[in-house]
Amino acid sequence: MASDSAVPIWPGKPYPLGAKATSEGTNFALFSENATGVDLCLFNRPDDVQESARIRLAEVTDAVWHCFLPKIGSGQLYGYRVHGPYEPEDGHRFNEFKLLLDPYARAIAGLIKWSDEMFAYTFGGEDADLNKDCRDSAAGLPKSVVVANEFDWAGDTSPDIPLEESVIYEVHVKGFSKLCPYIPEEIRGSYAAIGKRFCHRIL
Repeated sequence: MASDSAVPIWPGKPYPLGAKATSEGTNFALFSENATGVDLCLFNRPDDVQESARIRLAEVTDAVWHCFLPKIGSGQLYGYRVHGPYEPEDGHRFNEFKLLLDPYARAIAGLIKWSDEMFAYTFGGEDADLNKDCRDSAAGLPKSVVVANEFDWAGDTSPDIPLEESVIYEVHVKGFSKLCPYIPEEIRGSYAAIGKRFCHRIL
């Protein structure tokens, strides 16, 4: 399908990869070295079968396909359809009938609904994955979500601790507090529990 003429399209930039929202719109960038075409598909709801717009990305920089869509912002649902060779013997299984999540998406919406249409090849066929399946998979696939990059700190301020005096501590959220006896059981293993545990140590 050709680009949707109702959606204004700017060239955009190849980096950062993924969807980066700004005050003017959103930049979309997807890496694929062997693709012959990439369609950006916009959706209104997570369970939509049909996209509201399909946009062929015309800009390619160092194998990164990209565009900028003005007025498209946080909350927009999207996915990709990537064209290219279907040659399993050479490791290529491109299938434009299958909707793909953005590997750099910061959020997804919807649930996976498993069915034979989810596979790029004819599932259960005698030739394994040699035969391309041409049924649309959009109905069963969650959609990627554009997420705003700005974070509202709600009046919070930086502790302003010099880097050389800082301690960076990486922990597994659940493992750090799941068995901690002085944290309420209902929040153990959560981010709230981490705050509670550190407060307990400080106090």
